[in-house]
Amino acid sequence: MAHIPSVAISLIAESSNLRKRYPPIKSTELLAIRHIPKITYKSRTLDLGCGSNPRNPFGADEAWGVDIRDDLGSEIKVANLATEGIPFENDFFDFCTAYDVIEHIPRNSWANGQCRMAFIELMNEIYRVLKPGGLFLHSTPAFPSKRAFQDPTHVNIITEDTMPDYFCYPHRWAGLFGYGFNGNFELVEQRWVEDSWLSGILRAIK
Repeated sequence: MAHIPSVAISLIAESSNLRKRYPPIKSTELLAIRHIPKITYKSRTLDLGCGSNPRNPFGADEAWGVDIRDDLGSEIKVANLATEGIPFENDFFDFCTAYDVIEHIPRNSWANGQCRMAFIELMNEIYRVLKPGGLFLHSTPAFPSKRAFQDPTHVNIITEDTMPDYFCYPHRWAGLFGYGFNGNFELVEQRWVEDSWLSGILRAIK
């Protein structure tokens, strides 16, 4: 029997981290359609990093946006989400979406001379502006896809376990370990799109 070096054994054991446990789906929009709730009042959605056209995959009655640019329209408010909060009031939205945004939010940033855990704070802000039971949908290039790393503006790499373990019941490690997360989500569903983007829906528990 050939001798297998301990390093090789360790790499084989760790290879499970590279496997994708969540099944694929054709698009993030199809994932949203699977979970559109029945709402009898006028619903609102917020699209983060929206550019000139806020996305509305849940078919809300009103679509708002947040972007770093200040020339995009009255329904789009200006904010740098790496250093600022979301400029809307508490419990305002039924839905929030982030397409190709999370990977651009640094784990840490500096604001007013102080270190800010920007990614944690963004998740706090998303939780804050969502109504009880509101849905957060993200689509993010994730590990182990090379798309997570190849863009030089990507500063935040997530895995399949980032959202379920750190921001969702029952683990919620970003709160339990004292990282500053004050919210609480439930993972509704998580899928891979085109083998590169991790798309997930989280429900705000309030």
